[in-house]
Amino acid sequence: MIGELLKKNNHQKDASPTGLKTGMKWWLEIALILFFYLIYSFARNQFGSASVSPSKALKNAEMIIDLEKSIGTFKELQIQNFFIEWNWFIQFWNVFYGTFHFGVTIFALVWLYIKFPSKYSRQRFFLLSSTGTALIGFSLFPLMPPRLLSNCGDFGACLITTYPFVDTLSEIGGLWSFDSGTMQKVSNQFAAMPSLHFAWSFWCTLALYPVLKNRKTKLIICIYPIATTFSVIVTANHYWVDIVGGIMCLALGFYVTKILMSSKLRIMPLFFQRNT
Repeated sequence: MIGELLKKNNHQKDASPTGLKTGMKWWLEIALILFFYLIYSFARNQFGSASVSPSKALKNAEMIIDLEKSIGTFKELQIQNFFIEWNWFIQFWNVFYGTFHFGVTIFALVWLYIKFPSKYSRQRFFLLSSTGTALIGFSLFPLMPPRLLSNCGDFGACLITTYPFVDTLSEIGGLWSFDSGTMQKVSNQFAAMPSLHFAWSFWCTLALYPVLKNRKTKLIICIYPIATTFSVIVTANHYWVDIVGGIMCLALGFYVTKILMSSKLRIMPLFFQRNT
């Protein structure tokens, strides 16, 4: 599936008109993305910890853990335990988890918009479509992340003995924490399936790899989703199965984008179109 996405994303031709291919004026692009993200965040949080009981999220977590145990891959706790004493190392991954998710994605969008306008619109639709499909998982399968299994707060299971995961953002530190009163009110504590961190990181690889020329930068952008996978595991924010969910979101987003870009509804007012 991953190879197919990369191959098609690289070679597929776009027969749509220039205005649709190159996007809108920069301020309209910013408004579109901000509006989409606000709507997405609102919907994401409405279906999560604001309306779902911790017991339901825990039940789903136990299903995931049982699945991983059945195939011998429930190693998240072992991975965290191996590194947990290295405070500086964990702090780095806390910062990575909290900043790269947005920073690299924004950079990729801006760089494509400026340097590769003919590729920008398709990649923007791809990102937004993939993000939108994640709402299916958040709403249908609220999932308690590993860091909350040992948490005794309002959203935790308090299974300290059974699943002694460490909430690294809270216990060791980074730029922010889900445990602050503000973050608990504005975020969905049970939005673990799928991992949007992974989905966005792999989108960056799919979008940037075809246009990068230097081998080192190509290697770096290929390592990025691998590093993201490690960060979400070692910080106890996701199970590895959530990564599979992220891949499925990308696959759905790819085909939604394909339909949108081949649609006959291609009229874009000249006022909206960017000048290239």
